[in-house]
Amino acid sequence: MLRRNFAYAALASVLVSPLTVPNAFAQAEGPLRFVVPYAPGGSSDRAARIVADKLGAKLGQTVIVENKTGAGGRLAAQQLKGLAANQNVLMLANPALVVVAPLVFKDAGYDPEKDFQPVSQISDYEFGLAVSTAVPVKELSHLLAWLRANPDKANFGVPATGSLPHFFALMTSEKAKVNGQVVGYRGSAPLISDLIGGQLPVAFDTLDTLLPQSEGGKLRILATSGAKRSPFSKTVPTYKEAGLDLVATGWNALFAPASMPREKVERLGNAIRDVMLDPDTQQKFVDAKMTPVSSTSAQTTAMLKAYRAQWAPVVQKSGYQP
Repeated sequence: MLRRNFAYAALASVLVSPLTVPNAFAQAEGPLRFVVPYAPGGSSDRAARIVADKLGAKLGQTVIVENKTGAGGRLAAQQLKGLAANQNVLMLANPALVVVAPLVFKDAGYDPEKDFQPVSQISDYEFGLAVSTAVPVKELSHLLAWLRANPDKANFGVPATGSLPHFFALMTSEKAKVNGQVVGYRGSAPLISDLIGGQLPVAFDTLDTLLPQSEGGKLRILATSGAKRSPFSKTVPTYKEAGLDLVATGWNALFAPASMPREKVERLGNAIRDVMLDPDTQQKFVDAKMTPVSSTSAQTTAMLKAYRAQWAPVVQKSGYQP
């Protein structure tokens, strides 16, 4: 009898060995929630849902995507800040939320460097400079010459004031020595509509937003902001190729509350990195015209440090206030 009980004990120890701990841990925690601070259907929402589907299978637990909008995403960030350590929640965010907002609001309601932990970057994206077909130029250098000759036409449309395209437009204006006036819109749809209609000569937006209308011949993209040509628009030169020494990108990354145990942050970061290395995941991102990125928590932290160093001076110099 003693021998039989010992055998049962040994079997039980095998069943809870480290090989099965992650799944047991997942069952104890319940579903993992991805909070997206933006409306359904946008690029951030699409990115979160692609990762959630794959990560759930890898972790052996349900991953739920929740859209929590309000105050430009700050409401979701404020709620993430206050979560206790036992909350199984990550937030998907972009630079507007964790880099720009804390610089331009006197009190954003959170400090991303103290209140959040980077878990994993999952994508990056480029900006594009586009012109109306009514503007008589087909190259960036020609546009800059045209704007200098017609300073009253130097109106740079952006999807929202305080957005990354807004500050990228300012970067372009300074680098090109053109006194561009930024015109903020309430979203990409009215911006693109005015550009196509000829009411606006120049627009800055994310490349994935501009591409569909460009491919339809309704506007011209003159340059993209990446270090190399975009795989989604290989015929369009980069800023550097077009004569302006400027590189700038945006990104999507997942963050945990500061209260989450470090071991768990690293475990989730490694799992998400593995998901992003999966060829099927990468193809889904490419199909959505996003560049997939595989990144650990430490690598995402280093990326954020470099990104803040590039963008903070631009935002602060602009004097922008919401």
